[in-house]
Amino acid sequence: MSFFDYVAENSERIVFLLLQHVQVVLLAVGMATVVSVAVAIATENSPKFRAASLSLTGTILTIPSFALFGLMIPIFGLGVVPTVLALSVYAIFPILRNTVTGLETVDANVVDAARGMGMGPGERLRRIRLPLAWPVILNGIRVATIMVVAIAAIGAAVRGPGLGELIFRGLSRMGGANALNEALSGVVAIVIVAAVLDVLFLITGKLTTPRGLHV
Repeated sequence: MSFFDYVAENSERIVFLLLQHVQVVLLAVGMATVVSVAVAIATENSPKFRAASLSLTGTILTIPSFALFGLMIPIFGLGVVPTVLALSVYAIFPILRNTVTGLETVDANVVDAARGMGMGPGERLRRIRLPLAWPVILNGIRVATIMVVAIAAIGAAVRGPGLGELIFRGLSRMGGANALNEALSGVVAIVIVAAVLDVLFLITGKLTTPRGLHV
C-alpha cells in the first residue's frame, strides 16, 4: 500500500489524533503563558528572582524529553496529565524570556506620560505596558508552541494523546505491513500542525498588535 493510500484509508484515525495533538499543545502553551506572564510581572522589582527564574526555566530545557516525561510517571501516572505538565514546563522559558524582554523594552517616556495622566501601576501595566510588549510576548508564545508541537510526540511514551502514537506504533513494528507509512503519517501530520499554527500566530500578531507598532 502506498503512503497516500494508507492516509486515505486511515484518515479518520489520523485526524482524531491530530486534533488531540493540537488540543494538548494549546492547553500546555496556555498554562505556560499564564505562569510565565505572572512570574515576569511578580519578579519585576526583584532582579535576582527574575534572573533565577530565567536560569531555572532555561536549564529545564536541557533535560531530555524522555527523561522529563519519565520523571512525571511516579507522581502523575500515565496519560494526559503528565503529558500536559511536561509540555507546559518546556514552554515556560521562551514565553517568560520574551515577556521579560517585552516589558523591559517599553519606552519609559510612554510609561511616564501615563503616570502623569494619573494611571496607577496596575492600570499602566494593563493599558500601556502589556499592549506595547504584546508583539514580543506573542513571538515567545509562537516559538514555544512550535517547539512543543514536536516534543508532544514523545508524550506517547507515557500513553499521552496525539500523533506520537502513530510514530511510536509504526517504529515498534518496523518491517511489518504499513509500519513505515504509519510512522511517516505521524511525522507529516506534526509538520502540518506546526506550519498551520505558525501561520495562525503570524495572522494573530497582525490582528492584535497595536496599530502604531506595525512596521
